[in-house]
Amino acid sequence: MTETVQEDFSTEAIQELNQRFEGRSPQEVLTYAFDRFFPKVVLACSFGAEDVVLWDMMHRINPKASLFYLDTDFLFPETYAVRDRLMERYKVSPEQVIRVASALTPAEQAKEFGDLLWVRQPDECCRIRKVEPLTKTLKNYAAWVTGIRRDQSPTRATAGLVEWDARFGLVKFNPLAAWTNEEVWAYIKTHDVPYNALHDQNYPSIGCTYCTAPVQPGADPRSGRWQSLDKTECGLHQ
Repeated sequence: MTETVQEDFSTEAIQELNQRFEGRSPQEVLTYAFDRFFPKVVLACSFGAEDVVLWDMMHRINPKASLFYLDTDFLFPETYAVRDRLMERYKVSPEQVIRVASALTPAEQAKEFGDLLWVRQPDECCRIRKVEPLTKTLKNYAAWVTGIRRDQSPTRATAGLVEWDARFGLVKFNPLAAWTNEEVWAYIKTHDVPYNALHDQNYPSIGCTYCTAPVQPGADPRSGRWQSLDKTECGLHQ
């Protein structure tokens, strides 16, 4: 299936799709994704502001939509809480909210790689707890949806609304790529979408407890991730 999808989504085809959807609504991008790929399309959800917006949009388009989240075993209690609130609000089955975890427990990781791996080798920790589980999960799909926005960081500034993800071998949709932070929060408030309570405590970007800190107003939204380290991404989006 991957070869067939890749043939349909050549560089030229991707360019045409981006030209077609640039300036259009995220819902139009999502509708196309569902028309083309359902049920082999899934939301990669960290339960951040962008992801809960996308989940609300997806659920309105197709109540049978699904998401997966990478449970690193180091998530904030507030992250699990918003997961539960979303499940209750949208009345979705457990099969639609898929927990993806590392093959190693934290204790097993510490035994094999040593304590505090996220401090000593953060890329290795992300590989074990995020990238490897993600890679296995995405093999079950033909397309995935992410909450990437261009103004989140310089590394995301050129993100397309539609991309061919050569690393994982499937189509990647970034429906909110052109949206601003203000547009994300306007949607949340308009539609009363449940969101992570940490956002109200100066956490614009939320990952693992050990690698996430609050951000001062006006600072780079992702500056609270891996503070004091030369690291801006966990390796999922490259």
